[in-house]
Amino acid sequence: MSETTARGAETPVLEARALSKVYLDAGAPLTILEGVDLSVQAGERVAIVGASGSGKSTLLHLLGGLDRPSSGEVRWSGQTVFALDEAARGRLRNAMLGFVYQFHHLLPEFTALENVALPWMIRRRPKAEALERARALLCEVGLEARLAHFPSQLSGGERQRVAIARALVTEPLCLLADEPTGNLDRTNAERVFELLLSLTRTRGMALVVVTHDERLAARLDRRLVLEAGRLVAV
Repeated sequence: MSETTARGAETPVLEARALSKVYLDAGAPLTILEGVDLSVQAGERVAIVGASGSGKSTLLHLLGGLDRPSSGEVRWSGQTVFALDEAARGRLRNAMLGFVYQFHHLLPEFTALENVALPWMIRRRPKAEALERARALLCEVGLEARLAHFPSQLSGGERQRVAIARALVTEPLCLLADEPTGNLDRTNAERVFELLLSLTRTRGMALVVVTHDERLAARLDRRLVLEAGRLVAV
């Protein structure tokens, strides 16, 4: 049975309805996602698992408004995402969502402090305010001694903690994480995942995690499996 969108009267922070994605492969249609329904409430933590190549990352990109579906719709707090033009969608995304990826995507020429401050500065907020918010978050993730370090001077686990701080600096309603521990050894993966859970829990923030790690998925509120292009609750 498809994941239901009916989870009470409260407006979901993130919702997909009949979401499909089809690519052309050598001129023939290749269906990646078909009729996906998903509803995530404020503060809820959801894991999406599935075989390699099942479309998990594609789904996350659609949910984050980074790619356009072939059909269906995505809503953020009731706002239909793809009814907006690209600029308006970008502004809403910056206000509502945070992203953490398997690879940190930190800007190499910026320090840890500057990398974390950047999303707040994109909102045209004062630089001093952005740096103060970034400093507080980096201290919260245990990197108070690494503020002036560049990504190349940080370990893999430290870089991922910077990436988490950057995702949280705008205080989004929902965090989307694509294999956030997939590039780390087991010890660092456990530490980073626990940090992700703790930070989102204390902020009442929704969390959607794509992961191949069943142990980590089992720690979230719901575990959904993407198979044959559909999302199935288990």
